[in-house]
Amino acid sequence: MKYILVTGGVISGIGKGIIASSIGTILKSCGLRVTAIKIDPYINIDAGTFSPYEHGEVFVLNDGGEVDLDLGNYERFLDINLYKDNNITTGKIYQHVINKERRGDYLGKTVQVVPHITDAVQEWVMNQAKVPVDGNKEEPQICVIELGGTIGDIEGMPFVEAFRQFQFKAKRENFCNIHVSLVPQLSATGEQKTKPTQNSVRALRGLGLSPDLIVCRSSTPIEMAVKEKISMFCHVNPEQVICIHDVFSTYRVPVLLEEQGIVKYFKERLHLPIGDSASNLLLKWRNMADRYERLQKICSIALVGKYTKLRDCYASVFKALEHSALAINHKLNLMYIDSIDLEKITETEDPVKFHEAWQKLCKADGILVPGGFGIRGTLGKLQAISWARTKKIPFLGVCLGMQLAVIEFARNCLNLKDADSTEFRPNASVPLVTPPPGFTPFSCLSASRVAGTTGARHLARLVFLYFRWSRSPDLVIRPSRPPKVLGLHHLNYIIWPDMVAHACNPSTLGGLDGSIT
Repeated sequence: MKYILVTGGVISGIGKGIIASSIGTILKSCGLRVTAIKIDPYINIDAGTFSPYEHGEVFVLNDGGEVDLDLGNYERFLDINLYKDNNITTGKIYQHVINKERRGDYLGKTVQVVPHITDAVQEWVMNQAKVPVDGNKEEPQICVIELGGTIGDIEGMPFVEAFRQFQFKAKRENFCNIHVSLVPQLSATGEQKTKPTQNSVRALRGLGLSPDLIVCRSSTPIEMAVKEKISMFCHVNPEQVICIHDVFSTYRVPVLLEEQGIVKYFKERLHLPIGDSASNLLLKWRNMADRYERLQKICSIALVGKYTKLRDCYASVFKALEHSALAINHKLNLMYIDSIDLEKITETEDPVKFHEAWQKLCKADGILVPGGFGIRGTLGKLQAISWARTKKIPFLGVCLGMQLAVIEFARNCLNLKDADSTEFRPNASVPLVTPPPGFTPFSCLSASRVAGTTGARHLARLVFLYFRWSRSPDLVIRPSRPPKVLGLHHLNYIIWPDMVAHACNPSTLGGLDGSIT
């Protein structure tokens, strides 16, 4: 097993997840089996109880694990299925060690960060790295490990110490450290500064890890003189300094890495049984990146949600839309609309914001209302759904968005004016959206815990898609056969089964004006 540790310096959020995913993609294109592990040094057990504004969206895995959004990047880039244990948190490690202490596994010893916590981290990584993550059920050959946060953070110190020890346990030919650092560029002079990277590498070495590759993130391509300066002051060869500047699409990142000789370096550094260049799989990435940048037609989609201030809150939704647009040779223009801005109260308090939101909605080729929680902003979502139905604009409702679409249809087409969700009105006379039979919603914390364990189910069902109208006929994908959709659902609320049997009868809906099929 080969281990590639990706660390970060200077600031967080500079693209370690994309870099790690791209490295895995390149190695997979060389014919190797790759898995990935994300380490988050927070004390939370998992990401299930986070506000979306804390760390972006909560990505839900096939086994119901609620994890960091970077694991979504790993799955999309590498075409693999990860598990909740591929996301390590400080909370999980401490819980694991404390449980062992309570069972008496440590035989009365004083339990300490070193060696017990650090040993637990190493054991977890080695065990999880062996778990098959693709369809062939074979053990992976490469494990890419991303350490969240930045070097020097007090929360990450136990993990850094664990990998300082681990590099000797794994042996040099099986362990490689990639350090991702920021090279800022002054707006006044345009000069690219290397001092933050120098300090970051110095701090990393002071903790016992020495970078094999330094990936320099910058807004513009890094000049050769800057690259040579980093090489000299950080004590690495020039070919060990990789430059990744801001690009139009993340699909370009694996191509940039491969162009700078990273395959040849890994082959020699880790003694990999591969050639000096990637296979045709990476050529497909290059062609996709080129095609993405040449797209001329634009598809405008309005995303009406309540967490629109941080785009990472809907990262998977954005990626799914982007992939769909690329499949039909269109460039995605995703317009984020705060659902509250569509409500009448905003028209009174901030008319400019109200009219700007409605202008975006009116310009959209399609409208998407994603999942959410709580009553805030639901009125604006209902108005967006009503607009889509009455103006015959293609619409997709996901989770809460789908539930609200059913409520809007029941109120305005079936004349069930009191139709509502018991999440918002527990005593509604027409409880159209209710908890599943035998399930009682708990508090936010308890509901999240249930959803992440017993509440998650795999539901395979055939979904029949009918396209009755569209503003742009070439935007409609007409499947040759009904697609099979495999969905992972948190069964906190469902459509009232008795109403489904009645309202979803095609003969019932056929005579209703403005019905959606």
